[in-house]
Amino acid sequence: MSSQVVVGTQWGDEGKGKIVDVLAEKADLIVRFQGGDNAGHTVVVNGKKHVLHLLPSGVLHEDATCIIGPGVVCNPFVLLEEMDTLKKGGLSTDHIVISDRAQMLMPYHKVQDALEESANGNRIGTTKRGIGPCYADKYARTGIRFHEFVNFETFKERLKECVTFKNKLFTAVYGAEPMDYDKMVADFAAIHDRIVPMIKETTHLVNDALDQDKRVLFEGAQAAMLDINYGTYPYVTSSSPTSAGVTVGAGVAPSRIKTVCGVVKAYSTRVGEGPFVTELLDEQGEWIRTHGGEYGATTGRPRRCGWLDLLVVKHANMMNGLTDIVITKIDVLTGLEKIKACVGYEIDGKVYDYIPSDQEDVARAKPVYKEFDGWTEDISQMSEYDQLPENAKAYLRFIEEFTGVRISMVSVGPDRVNNIYIHDID
Repeated sequence: MSSQVVVGTQWGDEGKGKIVDVLAEKADLIVRFQGGDNAGHTVVVNGKKHVLHLLPSGVLHEDATCIIGPGVVCNPFVLLEEMDTLKKGGLSTDHIVISDRAQMLMPYHKVQDALEESANGNRIGTTKRGIGPCYADKYARTGIRFHEFVNFETFKERLKECVTFKNKLFTAVYGAEPMDYDKMVADFAAIHDRIVPMIKETTHLVNDALDQDKRVLFEGAQAAMLDINYGTYPYVTSSSPTSAGVTVGAGVAPSRIKTVCGVVKAYSTRVGEGPFVTELLDEQGEWIRTHGGEYGATTGRPRRCGWLDLLVVKHANMMNGLTDIVITKIDVLTGLEKIKACVGYEIDGKVYDYIPSDQEDVARAKPVYKEFDGWTEDISQMSEYDQLPENAKAYLRFIEEFTGVRISMVSVGPDRVNNIYIHDID
């Protein structure tokens, strides 16, 4: 059995897309196990940038089967747009499969998301892609799964029930206009013949591959601090983007997970609302944003930037059981005289070595920093660990020591080849 999970250890945007693309070269199956098109995964190949939202980041490897797993909320219109973009670039999409258990993200979910955010004064800061409302319908057992789309007459009946209910909600509670059921039916009819051939029962497909000792790569979206249970609630996503999420999102037992690779950005960023202890609201933060190109791949929103928060990474290790760490964007820090990493939270005079659950407490926290000397050498073309500046190696060694997880790879640039390999990620 050979299974790998790639997870984010911060608030997302760590560069998981690139790492999945690198590991996917040896994969037989690549499974996206949660989230929706609120994700933005960027893969750069030979200088060409591909931005993916729903498709697994390993989709550029056409020999591997790419699965939209049962735990994903999938907008079929967005999926087809992404596929069409790849086709225009001369890439195949014949290896893409949709789990029949995956939830269909519907047009009314996007409308509901926008209405709720507006009514709450943008309280959470969602992407307004309908992810939360779709997951809410899933757990209320009113959602529509992809297997229901196969028989279009049955699908229309289910859609009628859902649209009728949502229109009551939209008009009576939010004072909004009702949605047009007939137009929705026509829109779905237009894509029916393209979507249905991709719908398959994937749980046995994945487990059979593991039984045959094939290499299966599980890919999540977002990251540990956006986990619905253990993130900065309520400023979180609507699913579990941790290694535990693989078991429910792909249909495999916990014992079948072998390697858990945590992607750690060499500094911290987040989008949306919520406490951010190491956030830099000054020229330093703007410098990192500019040099790191820290703007959302999905929304284009500027990301909030700050120093690396090692309590967050330590928390992610506890949640995920990391076996390996990949450091990304360390090249962005080149040129800084001093670099800091947070090793504790001071709250009302007490120093914490873990992250409290109450976000009001976290919002009052002052970071306890360890400071490092920076470096000026250009590391973007380095390919061996020994080539790195001594100060960069000292920074990396401390991350290993503090988290207790080995660093197996260091990304020194955006392209899939800009990596320093230290240990094999099996």
